[in-house]
Amino acid sequence: MRAEPFTRKSGVMAALPAANIDTDVIMPKTFLKGIDRSGLDRGLFHDLRFDENENPRPDFILNRPPWNEASFLVTGANFGCGSSREHAVWGLRQFGISAIVAPSFAGIFFDNCARNGLLAVEASDSQVGILIEHAEVGAGEVTIDLETQTIVTPERSFHFDIDERRKTMLLNGLDAVGMTLQWRDEIETFQSRYLAEHDWLA
Repeated sequence: MRAEPFTRKSGVMAALPAANIDTDVIMPKTFLKGIDRSGLDRGLFHDLRFDENENPRPDFILNRPPWNEASFLVTGANFGCGSSREHAVWGLRQFGISAIVAPSFAGIFFDNCARNGLLAVEASDSQVGILIEHAEVGAGEVTIDLETQTIVTPERSFHFDIDERRKTMLLNGLDAVGMTLQWRDEIETFQSRYLAEHDWLA
């Protein structure tokens, strides 16, 4: 699934306030067999969203309007812990989630988000608490502006920090390869010069 540039987006925010939601909850192992990145929206939070007969659980937040069309998640600390599964990020994006706000993320999951066009925002506990309250009552759309690094609700706005490299990747819809290709001319110039100086390598 190709990353799209993230500049400024508005949409519904859904709250999953639990801490330590791991990648097996986000994307169960039964959905890890393919590498074509398709159909993973069905697997997202599968055991929370569906019962043993594959019927939607009516009490789960992402099965209820308006949160079934959520663009953003706000959740608890250490989101994405457990094994490294890019499928978890792919599933979130296929469902329509473009940003997640939490007090903290598991390191590998955090890196996988940036590489796959999903904005992961680390916010303070108090900011997350305010956003959870806002999301749980469905109190209007939230806007996330990556260029100005702000989260805006109808009542409040928050600034967030982000590493410049991650910000550049997300603003331009680039993965790690795309970031490298920005310096393609410089790389090719170096390669030509190096091989000329070390012709025995050619």
